[in-house]
Amino acid sequence: MKTYDMTEGNPFRLIIFYSLPMLIGQVFQQLYSMCDTVIVGRLLGSSALGAVGNTGPMNFLVLGFLFGMTSGFAVITAQRFGAKDEAGLKKSVAQNILLNAASAVVITILACAFTKPILRAIHTPEGSFFNDSFNYIFIIYAGIPALVLYNGCACVLRAVGDSKTPLYFLIVSSFLNIVLDIVFIKYCGMGVGGAAFATVISQGISGVLSLLWIIIKFPSLHVKLSDFNGGRQFMMRHLTIGLSMGFQFSITAIGVVVLQGALNLFGEVKISAYTAAQKVEQLVTVAAGVIGTTMTTYAGQNLGAGRIDRIREGVTKSTIISVSFAVLAAVLALLLSDQMTAIFIDRNEAGMTAEKWAEILKSSATYLKICGLNFPVLFVLFIYRNTLQGVNRGFWPLMGGVFELVARTVAAYTLPSVLGYAGICAAGPIAWAAAAIPLAFACYIQLYSKKHPLV
Repeated sequence: MKTYDMTEGNPFRLIIFYSLPMLIGQVFQQLYSMCDTVIVGRLLGSSALGAVGNTGPMNFLVLGFLFGMTSGFAVITAQRFGAKDEAGLKKSVAQNILLNAASAVVITILACAFTKPILRAIHTPEGSFFNDSFNYIFIIYAGIPALVLYNGCACVLRAVGDSKTPLYFLIVSSFLNIVLDIVFIKYCGMGVGGAAFATVISQGISGVLSLLWIIIKFPSLHVKLSDFNGGRQFMMRHLTIGLSMGFQFSITAIGVVVLQGALNLFGEVKISAYTAAQKVEQLVTVAAGVIGTTMTTYAGQNLGAGRIDRIREGVTKSTIISVSFAVLAAVLALLLSDQMTAIFIDRNEAGMTAEKWAEILKSSATYLKICGLNFPVLFVLFIYRNTLQGVNRGFWPLMGGVFELVARTVAAYTLPSVLGYAGICAAGPIAWAAAAIPLAFACYIQLYSKKHPLV
């Protein structure tokens, strides 16, 4: 199979060509979320849309932790691949299997057990709104093993330079998700729960396909029973990086949960507008996470090869690429705010008055204007954060997450009293800056300081 050895060749070209399949894949990943949102909003109404959007921070809290953790486990895999260490590569894959399986079981149980308490803690409106939120997120949480199966396989494939295969299976599962959404909601009358079931089933299928692909096409990743005996220290290296990346996502997510609690005090119309605007933001900024993920693999492989000079060059090139994408994302968000918001919410739904529609469009535009102007900060944040993770410096991204949490929490509790809904919208960009500034400093110190050599 074609893989990318990132220790050789032009960094700019490598980053672009490795990122492109993931970029396309992430667009299809967004389709998972967008299909749920569009179909729920169109078929079940803006209240159901708000209920699904209300679970977004909870989704990010748990699934973000899992995504960060599975990505972290694969950092060592990328380093062993870059070092051309076949035995170490197999042992790393074995650790990925053990740790991902254990994580899936434990987190599924905990997440399902605490679903209702968390929904109440963020001031979720009672009644049908609460019930819809619970039904949706509980099913998503129950399907965590399916998510871990796909992410675990995809991260291992990307670690050895194969960013295309996960894309192919995401495309298949995305189209399946669309079909199942319509069948479960429109024809089976399953409500928001149908959207959740469609997502879980689709992710499970993409996970099984990815696993079969590894078994058939990647003999270098096949493990024997003896490969699971990598030693306690080797396991702890995987666990340390995995937990660091997972907690970094969760710390950020806690701030988002706090912010959601503040948003919920503004009522269902603002929640629906905010949900639609966030979906627009997630779509146009998808390249930020993709280039960041690329830098984790790029930095990991080059650290394994001892090529710190290439890591420095990669950071410079990826920053140029990221800022270019950020400007494009901002232009799209600012110019097409109303049109993109209308994708998610039906202007002609029952109970939608002209005044309510105008408020939704205005509130969505406010969010996209405030956040869009700050997209460059968000994009470079991913570069610094993921590069540091790739070179085993997980402490700094974790601290960046703490800064982000504090900034978002303070903003959520103080700005709305002064700026109203706009204060809620401004909390995100303030948090991005609070994390990006120390991470930029840390990245410079780790890559250029002679007092803190990486190798």
